[in-house]
Amino acid sequence: MKIALVHEFLTQWGGGENVLKVFSEIWPDAPIYVIAYDQKIVDEFLPGRKIIPSFLQGFPGMPKRFKYYLSWMPGAVESFDLSGFDVVLSDASAFAKGAVTKPPTKHVCYLHTPTRYLWSDRDSYLQSAPIPLPLIGQPIVRRIIRKLQRWDLIASQRPDYLVANSQFIAGRSQKYYKRRPDAVLFPPVDIDRFKVAFPQDYFLVVGRQEPYKRTDLAIEAANKLGLKLKVVGGGTKLGALKALAGPTIEFTGRVSDDELVDLYAGCRAFIFPPLEDAGITPLEAMASGRPVIAYGAGGALESVVAGKTGEFFDDQTVESLIAVLRTFDQTRYDPAVIRTHAEQFDVKRFQAKIGRIVDSVAPVR
Repeated sequence: MKIALVHEFLTQWGGGENVLKVFSEIWPDAPIYVIAYDQKIVDEFLPGRKIIPSFLQGFPGMPKRFKYYLSWMPGAVESFDLSGFDVVLSDASAFAKGAVTKPPTKHVCYLHTPTRYLWSDRDSYLQSAPIPLPLIGQPIVRRIIRKLQRWDLIASQRPDYLVANSQFIAGRSQKYYKRRPDAVLFPPVDIDRFKVAFPQDYFLVVGRQEPYKRTDLAIEAANKLGLKLKVVGGGTKLGALKALAGPTIEFTGRVSDDELVDLYAGCRAFIFPPLEDAGITPLEAMASGRPVIAYGAGGALESVVAGKTGEFFDDQTVESLIAVLRTFDQTRYDPAVIRTHAEQFDVKRFQAKIGRIVDSVAPVR
């Protein structure tokens, strides 16, 4: 079976790229089509893989300034020549689901989320978009957003088989795209990569430090309670978070895989403040036998079990998180029970399930 993978950007590494890597391990000979890529990211995470970029790769400022070419991206995805493949497997947070296939090629889309800045986060995006001349630029950007919304609705109907990464996203697909996914498959965690060890005295946050991750809540709560907190990862919000942090907060920046494993294993608990579509980092913490303190919404509700593998705070506020941290007792949690719970999300099970889906839709030659 000839299969192609379609992804949006390889300009940074996060949860969506981890899923792409899992796909690439199942089908190691499959070419990966992207709108644009950074060779350093490819060399670090997908060495030796065949990457086929769109025409936007050669545009001025690419790939770093890809956001300036927003209105070109639908055409970039539609320009891929996917003829000759039995199956195209896309993973989409925005444009990849719009890849065009023709019979007998089948298109399976793993949907991370309906495009946030077009639907659920549209208003906040318009307020924070990098527009040089707000008075002139805002009306233009709004027209672009409306045009992209129309395209996004059409693109959402193109896949022959749609897989949502959580029940939460399945609901959003129904809400925004009026399409119920054919299956729900939560993102995977590589259980064997993580270990259970004796915890130390710090709490942990891991991820790209961007506004929606809400690491500020964890920092402010740790400041007020005098708790040790380690913050892993870079991002555009890092400088502001460092300015907010008190003496008990440590910023590690990006760390190696081995260092991250040790950090997970050693924390008292993992704090997860964002509203996420699914969330891989809580699974990594649970694979390490550590409880998760999560905002009680979105995908976290599908992976964390209150009282067994972690606790929820009800409101996305410092006060709500503090209320849980004040009464948190790590000795109530059994690391072996937590890790056993995480095993149902293991990468081997994920690979088997997505493999069966692809096999079931592949055309008979």
